[in-house]
Amino acid sequence: MSTTAWILTAGFTALVLMGMPFAFAIALSVIVVLLVVGIEPMLLPQTLIAGTQSFSLLAIPFFMLAGELMLAGGLSQRLVRVAEVFVRHLPGGLGLVVVLAALVFAAVSGSAPATTAAIGAVMIPAMAERGYDRAYATALVVSAGVLAPLVPPSIAFVIWGVIAEQSISKLFLSGVVPALLMATGMVVLIVFKALRERREREPRASWRERLAALREGIWALLAPAVVLGGIYGGAFTPTEAAVVVCVYALVVGLLIERRLQWRELPAIVARAMSISGVVMAVVAVSAGFGFLVAQEQLATKLAVWLATQFENRWSMLMALNLGFFAMAAVMDEIAIMVILGPMLIGIANQFGVDPIHFGAMIVTNVAIGMATPPIGYCLFVGMAIGGVKLWPLSRAMLPFIAMMLVVLLLVTYVPQVALLLIR
Repeated sequence: MSTTAWILTAGFTALVLMGMPFAFAIALSVIVVLLVVGIEPMLLPQTLIAGTQSFSLLAIPFFMLAGELMLAGGLSQRLVRVAEVFVRHLPGGLGLVVVLAALVFAAVSGSAPATTAAIGAVMIPAMAERGYDRAYATALVVSAGVLAPLVPPSIAFVIWGVIAEQSISKLFLSGVVPALLMATGMVVLIVFKALRERREREPRASWRERLAALREGIWALLAPAVVLGGIYGGAFTPTEAAVVVCVYALVVGLLIERRLQWRELPAIVARAMSISGVVMAVVAVSAGFGFLVAQEQLATKLAVWLATQFENRWSMLMALNLGFFAMAAVMDEIAIMVILGPMLIGIANQFGVDPIHFGAMIVTNVAIGMATPPIGYCLFVGMAIGGVKLWPLSRAMLPFIAMMLVVLLLVTYVPQVALLLIR
């Protein structure tokens, strides 16, 4: 390999293993290459700016802010209440509430950490109070939270759409069926565990309770309709939808529900900015990394090598899944997408894989990675809320991760799972 290739692979890996944050590790690797190879140093600031100059990427901070506004304004609690009155009497009723509420909240925030935090803050204490093991309750919340990368309007699909230059609206649709399959798998696991443990069921809610919950939660339930209806009705783009839902959550929280206070807004905006800043920093510095990868033709060389190692695209896709899953367990998922995106796209093109199907496969991997020990992002959100340690939480996660991997295989080898809703 060339000097550039060694620095971008071995050098970057060494920095990550030393504990350096991903954005800094990427930036330092790029800087070293520029200095060693003698490329104009102005390349770095130019690519930093170019890497973030995409209208679609504006959706990320706005969807992050929308999630924070919904949580602070009480809309997430309303969603949980609506879900509770309809499914709490079923076997594992509180667990089913988690899955149903997470699906609805994800359709507004697009963020796995935001969904995990919003649903976990309400449901982990409630489940623990009713005798559920805290590690199991936290594992369930984390698993339900990572449905968000697959549910429109997903931030992960926005990033992949920018990288792959594919229709973000079509990518959104490609995640719906995989998300529903994962949610169904969680329901099966929840019901099976509840029946095996002979857990006492919650009382069935009366229709009066249900109507009252629907009336109180109507503004929370309308939020996903506004976002998705606007996108697929042609009223606005996914990025514009992110701005619309922010305004919606702000108006509802301040003027209708009145559970959001003006004095809280600076802290809410700061939290959203801090999370968005981490994501955008990785995206920005990875543009320089991607430029050097393209210059060295690493994607082409890797695609040619894979073509000699695997006879068909199905065995190649399995190898990519195994590699992606292993990396997602120890690396930031957004960093993997941005850094390896050009190479992965080149490989997919080499083997004739549909780009939308391939995007669904990648983002399904991303969703699983956010819940995979040892450093899945949502694991740490769940640990902070649930007050549990990594090892017991990891054990409780195993059945859910196994189920998610089955869904990943379906997405990989049955393309219609991803393409069913796309015309």
